[in-house]
Amino acid sequence: MPALLPARLHRALLPLAHRVRHNWRRWRKTPIAGVSVVITNLGGDVLLLKHSYGPKVWGLPGGGLGRGEDPAAAAQREVREELGLTLSRIDAVAVIEEVISGAPHTAYLFSAVCNQQPKPDRREITEARFFPSHSLPEPLGRITRARIDAWRGRGVG
Repeated sequence: MPALLPARLHRALLPLAHRVRHNWRRWRKTPIAGVSVVITNLGGDVLLLKHSYGPKVWGLPGGGLGRGEDPAAAAQREVREELGLTLSRIDAVAVIEEVISGAPHTAYLFSAVCNQQPKPDRREITEARFFPSHSLPEPLGRITRARIDAWRGRGVG
């Protein structure tokens, strides 16, 4: 669908789609799964991004896991779609059980190192940049903070 709509229209429709999806999950309570990736550059800076929908906070690259999709493959796909980055190596960090939008959620957390600059798709992602890991920007999303804490807890950050 992204290629069928002009970027501006796509960005305008995403907040509505996000609200519908949030309410659907809250009503159905169907278990869902997703991926997040903590990407650092060669200097150890962390890549954060802003979505064109949802809370206006800094977040991590990632997204939903398709039925039968391998979590590592989903993480690679999301990073490629959102930021135009190809990761040569991706490492599993943690599996986090939580509740998002009132539904059970399994989050697969990965880490990767990248020597490329992100190119936000300007549809779903409006901004993406690297920040020193000791000085992350605010507001940082609650879920993002928990993911970064899990990444740091593994001795990665």
